[in-house]
Amino acid sequence: MKLAFIIDPLSKLNPGHDTTVALMEATQTHGHEVWVCEIHELSIIKGEAWANLHKIELKPVQLINNHWVCEENWYQILEKKLMPLKEMNAVWMRKDPPVNVPYLYATYILDLIPKSTLVLNSPQGLRNANEKAYALHFQSVIPDTIISQEKTVIQEFVAEKGAGVLKPLGGKAGEGILFIKDKDPNFNSLIEISTKQGQEPIMVQEYLPSAKEGDKRILLLNGEPLGALNRIPTGNEFRGNMAVGGRIAKVDITEKERGICEIVAPKLKAEGLYFVGLDIIGGYLTEVNVTSPTCIREINLFNNCCLEKQVMEWIENQF
Repeated sequence: MKLAFIIDPLSKLNPGHDTTVALMEATQTHGHEVWVCEIHELSIIKGEAWANLHKIELKPVQLINNHWVCEENWYQILEKKLMPLKEMNAVWMRKDPPVNVPYLYATYILDLIPKSTLVLNSPQGLRNANEKAYALHFQSVIPDTIISQEKTVIQEFVAEKGAGVLKPLGGKAGEGILFIKDKDPNFNSLIEISTKQGQEPIMVQEYLPSAKEGDKRILLLNGEPLGALNRIPTGNEFRGNMAVGGRIAKVDITEKERGICEIVAPKLKAEGLYFVGLDIIGGYLTEVNVTSPTCIREINLFNNCCLEKQVMEWIENQF
């Protein structure tokens, strides 16, 4: 089999952390070819999706002293070829946000890949599922949430809740997320900055005090829970994201959380969102991550498992 991965530059990936690298390693371990490209290397030629692909060979990470360790030169480019993506058995869209205009244009190109090639996640599903706003489809399991760029609407919501969390709709890894209290002296400035002077809507969620206990990431494969990880804020930081210094810890998936997974699974599967990360705080769904959900390396470390192998086996079973 041949699998293509649409990614950020290889030189910017962290093999000891990035789930994308783990998935590529599993592809290679199972005897399949690994091809990569960036979104600017996608084209439409003769009405078909093409890519300037690079075939690579990886040196898998090693577990040393409870840490994933990689060699300095952890990949080698073997071949470069312009080819139609229909020649791939599967195509992974693993470009990190922001979901901006170039990202959206890339999904239009991926729309032209025939159904004989599995695309993860579906380009239409990626367009439909803004990682913040998508949670609003599941009202029964989310905290009170609004989306607005109107300062008065946001002010009334925060006044009612006492405190809120401001989230830019296109962010990632905790970027731009702010905690705000009612009557905060910086309220107007924070709203102006977040909404870009009232030009862009933002998500505002009620603040959940249980966030201090952690922001749980649950990975789903075709709607079924694969594993979970807790990300706990440290110091004066209220965000638990690993990218901003959150401490990670082993955690189980509760029955309530499995119930949340069952609620969201049918819609995810219907939209071709096969590999997804749910963020859950205090038993509430806060975000649905569909672009490039991560945490496989960390979950593997805590649970002595190999989630990427399970993902690869699922892909093989689709053919």
